[in-house]
Amino acid sequence: MILKVLAPMAGISNARFCLKLAPYGFNMVTLGGYNADKPTVRAAKKIMERGRLEFDFSADELPYIIQEEASLIKNNADVMVSVNLRAVSPDPIIEISKIKEVDVVEINAHCRQEELTSIGCGQALLMDFERLEDFTREVVIRSDSKVSVKIRGNVPGIDESEVVRILDNSGVDYIHLDAMKPGFDCADLKLVNRVSKMIKKADLIGNNSIRDLESARRMLKAGADGISIARAAMNGKLPFDLSLL
Repeated sequence: MILKVLAPMAGISNARFCLKLAPYGFNMVTLGGYNADKPTVRAAKKIMERGRLEFDFSADELPYIIQEEASLIKNNADVMVSVNLRAVSPDPIIEISKIKEVDVVEINAHCRQEELTSIGCGQALLMDFERLEDFTREVVIRSDSKVSVKIRGNVPGIDESEVVRILDNSGVDYIHLDAMKPGFDCADLKLVNRVSKMIKKADLIGNNSIRDLESARRMLKAGADGISIARAAMNGKLPFDLSLL
């Protein structure tokens, strides 16, 4: 099965939004990104102060909100539900994995906002291999759901081959790669191909610049097991049908 994932979009991707997009052929939709503990909630408030979208929930109420959101999706669409989460420790992510309507918890090792990276979240995880390995392994071992990790490609100073090796050896089910290509308005398909050859166990979800069926097919041809879409779906609709892949 080709994974066709609605990617996380902070402040946008809730149950109502996911249900609008599910009919376009997605078989996994992602809630979030959510801030799952007090440090990330505080960081998000600073992000909102400078005009960026975020979900504004307390860490204590988040499990109840996610359960309601995931249940709404499950009751109205035949899709897997993933939840993208930021946290300074594995525990809040593991707690969300216990919600029976949640199929996948996704560790956010992707966001690059300084408010989040300064507390060790987002792509800061990619800069500490030992912490990345310990964090990911604990989530994998203790979770009741599948586990994904979203990472950003071409981050200066980061050895992607080592990141992928760590994640794959940690037992994650999915590696969600934002194959950004700095300075270009297209995905780095050479990076996707290189990463796909390193992975032995996990499924690779390719993300970035998928705007139509042809760009989706190029991502799959490069070696991705599935694709994810964010920006092309930001208006709550998609100008093409993923079921045709």
